[in-house]
Amino acid sequence: MTVPVLIDGTAIPERLGGVGRYLEGLVAGLHELGTPFALVVRREHVAHFRALAPSARIAVAPDWIRSRPLRFVWEQLGLPLLRLRAGARVLHSPHYTFPLLAHRSVVTLHDATFFSDPAAHGTLKRRFFRAWTRAALATRRVCLVPSAATADALREHVHGVRSGLVVAHHGVDRSVFRVPDDAEVDQAAARLGIDRSRGWIAFLGTIEPRKNVGPLVEAFRRLRRDRPDAPDLVVAGQRGWDPVAAAALDAVRPGDGVHEVGYLPLETLPGLLGGATVVAYPSSAEGFGLPVLEAMATGACVLTTDRTALPEVGGDAVAYTEPEADAIAAALRDLVDDADRRAGLRRAAVDRAATFTWAATARRHLDAFRGVA
Repeated sequence: MTVPVLIDGTAIPERLGGVGRYLEGLVAGLHELGTPFALVVRREHVAHFRALAPSARIAVAPDWIRSRPLRFVWEQLGLPLLRLRAGARVLHSPHYTFPLLAHRSVVTLHDATFFSDPAAHGTLKRRFFRAWTRAALATRRVCLVPSAATADALREHVHGVRSGLVVAHHGVDRSVFRVPDDAEVDQAAARLGIDRSRGWIAFLGTIEPRKNVGPLVEAFRRLRRDRPDAPDLVVAGQRGWDPVAAAALDAVRPGDGVHEVGYLPLETLPGLLGGATVVAYPSSAEGFGLPVLEAMATGACVLTTDRTALPEVGGDAVAYTEPEADAIAAALRDLVDDADRRAGLRRAAVDRAATFTWAATARRHLDAFRGVA
Protein backbone atom coordinates (compact mmCIF):
# COMPACT_ATOMS: atom_id res chain seq x y z
CA MET A 1 0.00 0.00 0.00
CA THR A 2 1.37 3.39 -0.95
CA VAL A 3 0.48 6.32 1.28
CA PRO A 4 1.12 9.85 -0.05
CA VAL A 5 2.88 11.65 2.80
CA LEU A 6 4.23 15.15 3.30
CA ILE A 7 7.28 15.42 5.58
CA ASP A 8 7.97 18.78 7.22
CA GLY A 9 11.71 19.44 7.24
CA THR A 10 11.53 23.13 8.14
CA ALA A 11 12.55 22.73 11.79
CA ILE A 12 15.99 21.45 10.75
CA PRO A 13 18.84 23.96 11.30
CA GLU A 14 21.27 24.94 8.57
CA ARG A 15 23.90 22.49 9.84
CA LEU A 16 22.33 19.05 9.58
CA GLY A 17 23.43 17.42 12.81
CA GLY A 18 21.25 15.41 15.18
CA VAL A 19 17.68 15.63 13.92
CA GLY A 20 18.98 16.66 10.50
CA ARG A 21 20.90 13.39 10.28
CA TYR A 22 17.70 11.52 11.11
CA LEU A 23 15.78 13.33 8.39
CA GLU A 24 18.55 12.64 5.85
CA GLY A 25 18.48 8.94 6.66
CA LEU A 26 14.70 8.69 6.58
CA VAL A 27 14.44 10.46 3.23
CA ALA A 28 17.18 8.27 1.73
CA GLY A 29 15.50 5.16 3.13
CA LEU A 30 12.11 6.04 1.67
CA HIS A 31 13.74 6.71 -1.69
CA GLU A 32 15.56 3.37 -1.51
CA LEU A 33 12.22 1.62 -0.97
CA GLY A 34 10.72 3.39 -3.98
CA THR A 35 8.11 5.16 -1.85
CA PRO A 36 6.62 8.34 -3.31
CA PHE A 37 6.51 11.23 -0.85
CA ALA A 38 6.65 15.01 -0.64
CA LEU A 39 9.07 17.03 1.47
CA VAL A 40 9.05 20.69 2.43
CA VAL A 41 12.39 22.26 3.43
CA ARG A 42 14.10 25.62 3.65
CA ARG A 43 15.59 26.99 0.47
CA GLU A 44 19.18 26.27 1.53
CA HIS A 45 18.40 22.55 1.92
CA VAL A 46 16.63 21.92 -1.39
CA ALA A 47 19.63 20.78 -3.44
CA HIS A 48 20.91 18.53 -0.65
CA PHE A 49 17.64 16.65 -0.19
CA ARG A 50 16.96 16.50 -3.92
CA ALA A 51 20.29 14.67 -4.29
CA LEU A 52 19.32 12.24 -1.50
CA ALA A 53 15.88 11.50 -2.95
CA PRO A 54 15.56 12.48 -6.64
CA SER A 55 12.08 10.96 -6.81
CA ALA A 56 10.65 13.08 -3.96
CA ARG A 57 8.43 16.08 -4.62
CA ILE A 58 10.22 18.91 -2.83
CA ALA A 59 8.50 22.15 -1.84
CA VAL A 60 10.32 25.28 -0.68
CA ALA A 61 9.14 26.93 2.52
CA PRO A 62 8.84 30.75 2.66
CA ASP A 63 12.11 32.50 3.49
CA TRP A 64 10.51 34.37 6.39
CA ILE A 65 10.19 31.17 8.44
CA ARG A 66 13.85 31.65 9.44
CA SER A 67 12.27 33.65 12.26
CA ARG A 68 11.41 30.99 14.83
CA PRO A 69 8.09 32.53 15.95
CA LEU A 70 7.00 32.96 12.33
CA ARG A 71 7.94 29.35 11.54
CA PHE A 72 5.49 28.19 14.22
CA VAL A 73 2.77 30.40 12.75
CA TRP A 74 3.45 28.91 9.31
CA GLU A 75 3.48 25.39 10.80
CA GLN A 76 0.02 25.89 12.27
CA LEU A 77 -1.55 27.63 9.25
CA GLY A 78 0.58 27.28 6.12
CA LEU A 79 1.70 23.67 6.49
CA PRO A 80 -1.84 22.19 6.52
CA LEU A 81 -2.64 24.16 3.37
CA LEU A 82 0.54 22.90 1.70
CA ARG A 83 -0.45 19.36 2.61
CA LEU A 84 -3.78 19.83 0.80
CA ARG A 85 -2.05 21.26 -2.28
CA ALA A 86 0.41 18.35 -2.29
CA GLY A 87 -2.44 15.84 -2.17
CA ALA A 88 -0.88 14.13 0.87
CA ARG A 89 -3.10 12.01 3.10
CA VAL A 90 -0.57 11.95 5.95
CA LEU A 91 1.57 14.69 7.48
CA HIS A 92 4.82 13.77 9.24
CA SER A 93 6.28 16.26 11.73
CA PRO A 94 9.77 14.92 12.53
CA HIS A 95 10.69 17.12 15.50
CA TYR A 96 8.12 17.34 18.35
CA THR A 97 5.94 20.22 17.10
CA PHE A 98 3.02 19.81 14.70
CA PRO A 99 -0.12 21.59 13.43
CA LEU A 100 -2.60 21.16 16.27
CA LEU A 101 -5.66 21.02 13.98
CA ALA A 102 -4.18 18.65 11.41
CA HIS A 103 -5.73 15.21 11.15
CA ARG A 104 -3.87 12.08 10.04
CA SER A 105 -0.55 13.31 11.38
CA VAL A 106 2.48 11.46 12.71
CA VAL A 107 4.96 13.06 15.11
CA THR A 108 8.51 12.00 16.00
CA LEU A 109 9.49 12.37 19.67
CA HIS A 110 13.24 11.91 19.90
CA ASP A 111 13.71 11.38 23.63
CA ALA A 112 12.17 11.78 27.07
CA THR A 113 15.02 13.73 28.68
CA PHE A 114 12.91 16.88 29.09
CA PHE A 115 11.12 14.84 31.78
CA SER A 116 13.72 12.32 32.95
CA ASP A 117 16.76 14.62 32.94
CA PRO A 118 15.38 18.18 33.29
CA ALA A 119 18.64 19.70 34.54
CA ALA A 120 20.20 18.95 31.16
CA HIS A 121 18.05 21.60 29.48
CA GLY A 122 17.43 25.30 29.90
CA THR A 123 14.12 26.30 31.51
CA LEU A 124 12.42 27.67 28.37
CA LYS A 125 13.52 24.77 26.19
CA ARG A 126 12.38 22.25 28.80
CA ARG A 127 8.93 23.84 29.20
CA PHE A 128 8.45 24.21 25.45
CA PHE A 129 9.26 20.61 24.53
CA ARG A 130 7.42 19.16 27.53
CA ALA A 131 4.27 20.98 26.42
CA TRP A 132 4.52 19.73 22.83
CA THR A 133 5.37 16.18 23.91
CA ARG A 134 2.33 16.08 26.19
CA ALA A 135 0.17 17.49 23.39
CA ALA A 136 1.36 14.83 20.95
CA LEU A 137 0.77 12.01 23.41
CA ALA A 138 -2.66 13.24 24.49
CA THR A 139 -4.25 13.69 21.06
CA ARG A 140 -4.29 10.12 19.71
CA ARG A 141 -1.67 10.90 17.09
CA VAL A 142 0.74 8.14 16.15
CA CYS A 143 4.09 9.02 17.70
CA LEU A 144 7.36 7.60 16.41
CA VAL A 145 10.19 7.08 18.89
CA PRO A 146 13.73 5.87 18.15
CA SER A 147 13.99 3.25 20.91
CA ALA A 148 12.00 1.07 23.27
CA ALA A 149 13.73 2.86 26.14
CA THR A 150 12.28 6.19 24.98
CA ALA A 151 8.79 4.70 24.66
CA ASP A 152 9.03 3.29 28.21
CA ALA A 153 10.31 6.60 29.61
CA LEU A 154 7.51 8.59 27.98
CA ARG A 155 4.89 6.23 29.41
CA GLU A 156 6.53 6.55 32.82
CA HIS A 157 6.76 10.34 32.92
CA VAL A 158 3.72 11.49 30.94
CA HIS A 159 0.29 10.70 32.33
CA GLY A 160 -2.72 10.11 30.12
CA VAL A 161 -0.88 8.81 27.05
CA ARG A 162 -3.50 8.19 24.37
CA SER A 163 -1.23 8.00 21.34
CA GLY A 164 0.20 4.89 19.78
CA LEU A 165 3.99 4.68 20.13
CA VAL A 166 5.88 3.10 17.24
CA VAL A 167 9.56 2.24 17.80
CA ALA A 168 11.73 2.91 14.75
CA HIS A 169 15.45 2.51 15.41
CA HIS A 170 17.69 4.85 13.46
CA GLY A 171 20.04 3.56 10.78
CA VAL A 172 23.53 4.45 9.65
CA ASP A 173 24.72 5.75 6.29
CA ARG A 174 27.36 3.22 5.28
CA SER A 175 28.50 5.39 2.38
CA VAL A 176 29.79 7.88 4.97
CA PHE A 177 30.36 5.88 8.15
CA ARG A 178 32.61 3.01 7.13
CA VAL A 179 35.94 1.60 8.25
CA PRO A 180 38.49 4.18 7.06
CA ASP A 181 41.66 3.37 5.17
CA ASP A 182 45.11 4.55 6.31
CA ALA A 183 44.99 7.64 4.11
CA GLU A 184 41.72 8.81 5.71
CA VAL A 185 43.11 8.31 9.20
CA ASP A 186 46.29 10.20 8.26
CA GLN A 187 44.19 13.06 6.87
CA ALA A 188 42.11 13.22 10.04
CA ALA A 189 45.23 13.27 12.21
CA ALA A 190 46.73 16.04 10.10
CA ARG A 191 43.54 18.09 10.29
CA LEU A 192 43.43 17.67 14.07
CA GLY A 193 47.12 18.44 14.50
CA ILE A 194 47.84 15.13 16.22
CA ASP A 195 50.72 12.70 15.85
CA ARG A 196 49.00 9.54 14.64
CA SER A 197 51.57 7.35 16.34
CA ARG A 198 50.40 8.73 19.70
CA GLY A 199 46.74 8.20 18.87
CA TRP A 200 43.66 9.92 20.24
CA ILE A 201 40.51 9.40 22.27
CA ALA A 202 37.57 10.98 20.44
CA PHE A 203 34.30 12.52 21.57
CA LEU A 204 31.77 13.59 18.92
CA GLY A 205 28.49 15.33 19.73
CA THR A 206 26.86 18.51 20.94
CA ILE A 207 28.51 19.60 24.18
CA GLU A 208 25.60 19.67 26.61
CA PRO A 209 25.21 18.50 30.23
CA ARG A 210 23.92 14.98 29.59
CA LYS A 211 26.94 14.19 27.38
CA ASN A 212 29.24 14.54 30.42
CA VAL A 213 32.11 16.18 28.56
CA GLY A 214 33.29 17.86 31.77
CA PRO A 215 33.76 14.52 33.56
CA LEU A 216 35.37 13.13 30.39
CA VAL A 217 37.98 15.90 30.36
CA GLU A 218 38.68 15.32 34.06
CA ALA A 219 38.94 11.56 33.46
CA PHE A 220 41.44 12.22 30.66
CA ARG A 221 43.57 14.37 32.98
CA ARG A 222 43.67 11.50 35.48
CA LEU A 223 44.56 9.04 32.72
CA ARG A 224 47.43 11.28 31.61
CA ARG A 225 48.77 11.49 35.15
CA ASP A 226 48.93 7.68 35.29
CA ARG A 227 49.88 7.19 31.64
CA PRO A 228 51.92 10.17 30.37
CA ASP A 229 52.14 8.48 26.94
CA ALA A 230 48.35 7.98 26.69
CA PRO A 231 46.59 9.18 23.52
CA ASP A 232 45.40 12.78 23.24
CA LEU A 233 41.73 13.74 23.71
CA VAL A 234 39.79 15.23 20.78
CA VAL A 235 36.46 16.93 21.57
CA ALA A 236 34.52 17.48 18.34
CA GLY A 237 31.16 19.23 18.24
CA GLN A 238 29.49 22.53 18.92
CA ARG A 239 29.19 23.91 22.42
CA GLY A 240 25.69 23.93 23.83
CA TRP A 241 24.47 24.89 27.28
CA ASP A 242 26.96 23.20 29.62
CA PRO A 243 28.85 25.41 32.10
CA VAL A 244 30.76 22.45 33.57
CA ALA A 245 32.14 21.36 30.19
CA ALA A 246 32.81 24.97 29.19
CA ALA A 247 34.86 25.54 32.35
CA ALA A 248 36.82 22.32 31.82
CA LEU A 249 37.57 23.13 28.19
CA ASP A 250 38.40 26.79 28.91
CA ALA A 251 40.96 25.60 31.47
CA VAL A 252 42.87 23.59 28.86
CA ARG A 253 46.42 24.80 28.27
CA PRO A 254 48.85 24.02 25.42
CA GLY A 255 50.51 20.70 26.09
CA ASP A 256 47.57 19.28 28.07
CA GLY A 257 46.72 16.97 25.17
CA VAL A 258 43.12 18.19 24.85
CA HIS A 259 42.01 19.41 21.41
CA GLU A 260 38.63 21.12 21.08
CA VAL A 261 38.04 21.14 17.32
CA GLY A 262 34.40 22.25 17.00
CA TYR A 263 32.17 21.22 14.12
CA LEU A 264 33.77 18.84 11.61
CA PRO A 265 32.54 18.05 8.08
CA LEU A 266 31.16 14.58 7.41
CA GLU A 267 34.11 13.52 5.29
CA THR A 268 36.44 13.88 8.28
CA LEU A 269 34.38 11.72 10.64
CA PRO A 270 35.34 8.19 9.48
CA GLY A 271 39.02 8.99 10.00
CA LEU A 272 38.34 10.70 13.34
CA LEU A 273 36.20 7.88 14.72
CA GLY A 274 37.62 4.78 13.07
CA GLY A 275 41.18 6.00 13.61
CA ALA A 276 40.69 6.71 17.32
CA THR A 277 42.15 4.47 20.01
CA VAL A 278 38.80 4.82 21.81
CA VAL A 279 35.63 6.77 21.03
CA ALA A 280 34.26 7.95 24.38
CA TYR A 281 30.58 8.90 24.59
CA PRO A 282 29.69 8.89 28.31
CA SER A 283 26.15 10.22 27.89
CA SER A 284 23.73 9.75 30.76
CA ALA A 285 20.57 9.93 28.62
CA GLU A 286 19.87 9.30 24.92
CA GLY A 287 16.72 8.83 22.89
CA PHE A 288 18.77 6.57 20.62
CA GLY A 289 22.49 7.30 20.49
CA LEU A 290 23.25 7.86 16.81
CA PRO A 291 26.86 8.98 17.48
CA VAL A 292 27.52 5.58 19.07
CA LEU A 293 26.09 3.72 16.07
CA GLU A 294 28.01 5.87 13.59
CA ALA A 295 31.25 5.27 15.51
CA MET A 296 30.58 1.53 15.55
CA ALA A 297 30.11 1.55 11.76
CA THR A 298 33.63 2.98 11.37
CA GLY A 299 35.06 0.07 13.35
CA ALA A 300 35.69 2.16 16.46
CA CYS A 301 36.26 0.80 19.95
CA VAL A 302 33.42 2.64 21.72
CA LEU A 303 33.10 3.44 25.41
CA THR A 304 29.64 4.58 26.47
CA THR A 305 27.17 4.09 29.35
CA ASP A 306 24.42 1.55 29.88
CA ARG A 307 21.83 4.29 30.41
CA THR A 308 18.50 4.66 28.57
CA ALA A 309 18.68 3.59 24.90
CA LEU A 310 22.44 3.13 24.59
CA PRO A 311 22.46 -0.64 25.30
CA GLU A 312 19.83 -1.07 22.55
CA VAL A 313 22.40 0.33 20.16
CA GLY A 314 25.68 -0.98 21.53
CA GLY A 315 24.70 -4.43 22.76
CA ASP A 316 27.83 -6.50 23.45
CA ALA A 317 29.85 -4.60 20.84
CA VAL A 318 30.86 -1.66 23.06
CA ALA A 319 32.41 -1.12 26.50
CA TYR A 320 30.37 0.47 29.27
CA THR A 321 31.13 2.84 32.13
CA GLU A 322 29.33 4.95 34.67
CA PRO A 323 29.26 8.65 33.64
CA GLU A 324 31.43 9.93 36.52
CA ALA A 325 35.08 10.97 36.12
CA ASP A 326 36.50 8.15 38.29
CA ALA A 327 34.68 5.43 36.37
CA ILE A 328 35.45 6.95 32.97
CA ALA A 329 39.15 7.21 33.85
CA ALA A 330 39.29 3.56 34.95
CA ALA A 331 37.46 2.37 31.83
CA LEU A 332 39.72 4.41 29.52
CA ARG A 333 42.80 3.04 31.29
CA ASP A 334 41.60 -0.55 30.81
CA LEU A 335 40.94 -0.05 27.11
CA VAL A 336 44.14 1.86 26.39
CA ASP A 337 46.11 -0.94 28.08
CA ASP A 338 44.32 -3.84 26.31
CA ALA A 339 44.87 -3.86 22.54
CA ASP A 340 43.28 -7.30 22.14
CA ARG A 341 40.03 -6.18 23.76
CA ARG A 342 39.94 -3.08 21.59
CA ALA A 343 40.40 -5.21 18.48
CA GLY A 344 37.58 -7.56 19.51
CA LEU A 345 35.20 -4.67 20.14
CA ARG A 346 36.09 -3.12 16.79
CA ARG A 347 35.15 -6.30 14.92
CA ALA A 348 31.93 -6.74 16.89
CA ALA A 349 30.99 -3.09 16.36
CA VAL A 350 31.14 -3.33 12.57
CA ASP A 351 28.98 -6.46 12.55
CA ARG A 352 26.35 -5.00 14.88
CA ALA A 353 26.20 -1.63 13.11
CA ALA A 354 25.40 -3.44 9.85
CA THR A 355 22.05 -4.53 11.34
CA PHE A 356 20.82 -0.90 11.63
CA THR A 357 19.73 0.42 8.22
CA TRP A 358 17.78 3.48 7.12
CA ALA A 359 15.67 1.27 4.86
CA ALA A 360 14.48 -0.62 7.96
CA THR A 361 13.77 2.72 9.64
CA ALA A 362 11.76 3.83 6.61
CA ARG A 363 9.69 0.61 6.70
CA ARG A 364 8.70 1.30 10.31
CA HIS A 365 7.71 4.84 9.34
CA LEU A 366 5.60 3.48 6.49
CA ASP A 367 3.81 1.25 8.99
CA ALA A 368 3.01 4.36 11.04
CA PHE A 369 1.85 6.31 7.99
CA ARG A 370 -0.43 3.46 6.93
CA GLY A 371 -1.81 3.28 10.44
CA VAL A 372 -3.19 6.82 10.27
CA ALA A 373 -4.18 6.86 6.59
